[in-house]
Amino acid sequence: MAERSTAAVDVADNSGDEPLTAKADQSTADGVAKNRERDTEDVEAQGSGGTESPGKASPPELHSGHKLARRYRLEECVTRLDGFSSWRAVDEKLRRAVGVHILPADHARARSVLAAARSSALLGDPRFVQVLDAVEENDLVYVVHEWLPDATELTALLAPGPLEVYDAYQMVTQVASAMAAAHREGLAHLRLNPNAVLRTSSGQWRIRGLAVNAALRGVSSETPQRTDTEAIGALLYAALTQRWPYESDAYGLAGLPKGVGLIAPDQVRAGVHRGLSELSMRALANDGATASRHEAPCTTPEELVKAIGEMPRIRPPEPSYTAPPEYQRTTYQQGTYGRPAPRPGITQPVPTPPPPLQSRTGRALKWAVSALLIAALGLGSWQLADALMDRDGKSDDTNQTQTTDGGDKSPTKAASTPITIAKGYDFDPFGDGSEKPADISKAYDSDPSSYWQTDFYKGADFGNLKPGLGIILDLGKVQDIGKVTVSFVGDTSVELRAASSDTGARPTDFDSYAKVAQGSGTSVTLKPDEALKSRYLLIWLTKLPLTDQGTYRGRVADIKITS
Repeated sequence: MAERSTAAVDVADNSGDEPLTAKADQSTADGVAKNRERDTEDVEAQGSGGTESPGKASPPELHSGHKLARRYRLEECVTRLDGFSSWRAVDEKLRRAVGVHILPADHARARSVLAAARSSALLGDPRFVQVLDAVEENDLVYVVHEWLPDATELTALLAPGPLEVYDAYQMVTQVASAMAAAHREGLAHLRLNPNAVLRTSSGQWRIRGLAVNAALRGVSSETPQRTDTEAIGALLYAALTQRWPYESDAYGLAGLPKGVGLIAPDQVRAGVHRGLSELSMRALANDGATASRHEAPCTTPEELVKAIGEMPRIRPPEPSYTAPPEYQRTTYQQGTYGRPAPRPGITQPVPTPPPPLQSRTGRALKWAVSALLIAALGLGSWQLADALMDRDGKSDDTNQTQTTDGGDKSPTKAASTPITIAKGYDFDPFGDGSEKPADISKAYDSDPSSYWQTDFYKGADFGNLKPGLGIILDLGKVQDIGKVTVSFVGDTSVELRAASSDTGARPTDFDSYAKVAQGSGTSVTLKPDEALKSRYLLIWLTKLPLTDQGTYRGRVADIKITS
């Protein structure tokens, strides 16, 4: 199976399973039908003496230092449960950390684990922790996945308290949209819990264990979309309240009081965002048993994404501003310079220094030095004035041919004029040759609210698939190019390239466009270093910004060209 680029997740539990302690987890097989019933516990014991289900194949006898496929070196066992084990390992070929699930080839769930891993790998969505390899070899089945050391589980994020409103909004937005994409491809998670959701250092939310975690434990559901939707509602509930929305405690969170039933987050904790509180209830109580104050339930991740889109957008908090320290005024005080004035109410005697003694010789020396300084200053001023007058005379001789009736000796620079773009073309010479051609005119229609956009990619550098892509602008005729201003949605790197002025037809190969300027930002002014004449310009994008959905995509909102 092809390797995928490694993003980054938390060392505490990168196996896709819970750590080696007893933890609770929501039952997914009957979770929606019975709605909010108590979570069942997965008992995970340390070492080879862990508790296993009767009749299951024993876990393979493996140890730290063991190699799989002469490539994956096992480092630390993080889970041993129910006939399988999960390890932190090192891919010695690519020199990176990975996670590995291992179970015997004759295990009752070996075939389903392999199928789930390969289906998850084919999805290739960067919002999920990627499956890198799925192999059956030497009586073992093992699944290799990303190990993301720069990310933190939602469980750990909730330990000090609930998430901020914007962070909770981002979490539910990204997780819901990711699960909606997975279900469109026929994939479900079924074990979506705070241990399976992680936030990277860049603020992106990632989901691990898609399909694989459920297959490892033999979990299934007749209503997978409703199960995953309810799980997302539970995640949002926990993020808003630091409470698990069931009576049993789970994932380090206290459950709701017994006998109270499911109550809205804004009734559990003061100051909870009303819109997010309603959203969590619509996802949790998705069997229709909702209170009259709530809107229609969300039964699929797609419906949840739509409900989020209908909410007023929650903006990130304004950056805090720290006022500079108050200026400390200094003052002359009792014959001293630079001594700060005492604070009000504080008196402190300062001894007065005795007057200095000056002799006649000292006074004479002082007057002599003063006279010499005055003479030197006068001589320097005279020489400076003479030099300036001499230069002005030479300037008059030089600029006589440029003198006008008004006496202005400097030439007048012509004002820049806007250049009309006759037509635009999408340009993707290193890809499939076409990228959103129908929307090209939105890039220069003088409407910043509309834009031309690229396809989405897994990395800022076009997922390492190609060096870039862009837009060819036809100006109708050869013209003098003064500067080109490009406005983007998101911080984007761009180059300005131009075809030769003697080019006849529009060039269709990349080498026909020479780079004349470059820059990056959300509004970039590209000004050639030398005089430029051309009819065909290329706006060439080289690095894309990260979107709210966790992918990378370029958006060109406006292009202005002046002579």
